[in-house]
Amino acid sequence: MQHHRDPGPWVDFDTDSDLMLNYGNTPTSPGTAGESWRGYPEALFGNWKPDQVKRSNLLSNSPELGKCSAHWLDVLTNGAFTILDEEGQDQTSTIAPERINEFWALLQTPRPANIRVRALFVDNISSTVLQMLGTRYNIEPFFFTSSLNWIPSHYQEEVRSGKGDHITITLQFMRTMQNPVTRPSTPTAETPNSLRSIPLQQISTDEHQVINTQAPLALRCGDILLPDLLAIHMVRSEESSTIISYHPSSSYRRPPAKRLHSIVYRAGQSVYWQKIFAQSEDPTFLFLAILWYPLYAWDQAFDALYTHINWLESQVLLTNNISLTRELHIIQAHLLNYQSLLQDFQKSVEFLHKTPNPAMHSDNYTSRERKDSMDLMARECENLLSEIARLESRRLMQISRLKNVMELAFAIVNMGDSKHMRELTEVTVRDSAAMKQISYLTMIFLPASFTAGVFGMNVNEVTGQQGQETLVHYVATALALTCATSWLMVACHSNSPFISEDSTLVQRVMWPMFYIFKQFNGNWRQKSLKNFQDIV
Repeated sequence: MQHHRDPGPWVDFDTDSDLMLNYGNTPTSPGTAGESWRGYPEALFGNWKPDQVKRSNLLSNSPELGKCSAHWLDVLTNGAFTILDEEGQDQTSTIAPERINEFWALLQTPRPANIRVRALFVDNISSTVLQMLGTRYNIEPFFFTSSLNWIPSHYQEEVRSGKGDHITITLQFMRTMQNPVTRPSTPTAETPNSLRSIPLQQISTDEHQVINTQAPLALRCGDILLPDLLAIHMVRSEESSTIISYHPSSSYRRPPAKRLHSIVYRAGQSVYWQKIFAQSEDPTFLFLAILWYPLYAWDQAFDALYTHINWLESQVLLTNNISLTRELHIIQAHLLNYQSLLQDFQKSVEFLHKTPNPAMHSDNYTSRERKDSMDLMARECENLLSEIARLESRRLMQISRLKNVMELAFAIVNMGDSKHMRELTEVTVRDSAAMKQISYLTMIFLPASFTAGVFGMNVNEVTGQQGQETLVHYVATALALTCATSWLMVACHSNSPFISEDSTLVQRVMWPMFYIFKQFNGNWRQKSLKNFQDIV
């Protein structure tokens, strides 16, 4: 069952579930005063009964007790990015099962007044940490379930004018990584969720690939194009906002939270983003900055795919291997799937642009500041949308190249087939000419053979001299039959040099006379013309 947005009037609609399950469910214990998070999600969202939580895999897909890390990043009121606390220490929290209460107390600690927005990148998130974050920031379970089920979504909730709201974007995109099947082994230890524990049949080489657009695409350069998911939930408020990057596990499908944390921090050190955060106090710009990560991942994916298509194109030109068209069809199917992913990316940016921060309408900001902030957001969203349009152009260009390569492959094969058919035709023509010569020889010797056979018969009615015949009789009879056979064959032939196709029956029967007359008449005309020219 997919839980990515409010089901509307059809509450908890699932045709495969037993509706009587809800009657026997015991409400989840809300926990003690110090562990109120244990009642999530039913304690905050009453329609999320235990059976629905079980069907959605909200808590079962995350380890109940596991070691996870939370990487903190703060954007200060002056627009500066920092990953250190007030004492200059790294704000990375290692959440072990025995230190659960410490992390919960840390979430409850009031923030310093100079923090505009705080981002939490949680790696290998456990069910306990999920419940803590959901309880502390009042997060709808749809955010976690849509991320678990890889459902692209974007929605706004709990809108309070002048106070804030909640916005969620889950976005699927493509990124490159080294193929674990072809990567050399390393002596490092492997963990159950490590990259080396990927089922190898899911990342197959080209000769074993099937057209499955949801699976990684193996490239000849040793990389793969891997489906990835960016799941961000933001709590926008008047005082200090919060961004949560959801990472269920550090598997091969998702980048570790630490990597995304480092990328966003490095982006905040650039002059470009520092100017933006200095011009506007809207924390939504940090959300927008994070959306540039999938854009760069798309760019790298298309670069790798471009190199792969170049190699396939050269192989088609050099080897004329028609089996390469299967691999070309697989790539084209993936590119067609990328169209929907880029459309979801575009819709997510448009959603962010059309969903202004309600907290900006508080009395703390003037109308001029709100207008400048909205204009800046519109400009930056337009920049990102133009880059998405560029990615779509690259996708269309690569589809056109694939079509061109496939047409070239089929054209080369057709040219080879045509050449082979021409050779067969030439052989057939030569065989036909030989058979025609044999037919002519047969026509000449058949009457003689027939006559010899007749005269070889010891019958008095034929020989007249007790079975003995002379050579003169044999030659005369054979020549007569040969002339008769030749006459009949020419007369019945539809295309012959002795008679024309439009000849009448009389002309065909009397063709020897007409042919001799035609030859005599032609020779006489040529002699007459020559004599006339000599006289002149």
